[in-house]
Formats: sequence, structure tokens, C-alpha cells
Amino acid sequence: MHATSSSRPPIVVLCGSTRFWEQFAEATLYETAAGRIVLAPGCNLRQPHPLWATPEKADRVKRMLDTLHLRKIDLADDVLVVNPGGYIGDSTRREIAYARRLGKPIRYTHPADGSDHD
Repeated sequence: MHATSSSRPPIVVLCGSTRFWEQFAEATLYETAAGRIVLAPGCNLRQPHPLWATPEKADRVKRMLDTLHLRKIDLADDVLVVNPGGYIGDSTRREIAYARRLGKPIRYTHPADGSDHD
């Protein structure tokens, strides 16, 4: 565990496709056990729910969640990309690019192709 200037535990944000919901849970477990505060997607739009039951609702929620996730990246000390099989989709690529612009260290749960690695 690395120290932070405020002597709080480091904050990690998990990025990746929610198709890997179970792997997010596993990454949360390991990162928490390592003493980190974990920020992760809080909604899985791939699972049916009344909050995103119509296309209009789903579109509105997705836009809000995308913006919210960027704010989580703002708060985080580093980023962990959950990418089983090396998969990184367009939304995650945008999040990685955003994190890089902010100078956030980026880790991956699985090897990624060279275009996404630091």
C-alpha cells in the first residue's frame, strides 16, 4: 500500500466493461484487502431494472453514469482496468485516455494490447 499526502488509504477506481460484473466484484475484494478505497461502477445496465427499463431512461442513465465515472477517476489515486482476456471497449478506452491526461497511474487485471498500456 502506498502512502498518500493526507495519510488516508489510497483510492483506486475500477474501469472496464460491466459485462465483467463478477470480475469487478473480485477486483473490489482484492483491492479492499490490500487496504485501498475502491470506487467502481455502481450500476450494471446489462441487468434489467426499472430505473433503465425504457430506451429513453437507459440513455439518460448511461450518460449520467459516464459523467459520474469520470468524477470517480478525478478522485482516484490510480486506475485499475478490469479487462479479462485483454478486452477494452470504447467507453473504457475513453476513460483510460482521460485518466492519462490527468496523469493517473493505470494498472490492468490482464495484459492489454500495446495501444492501451502505459
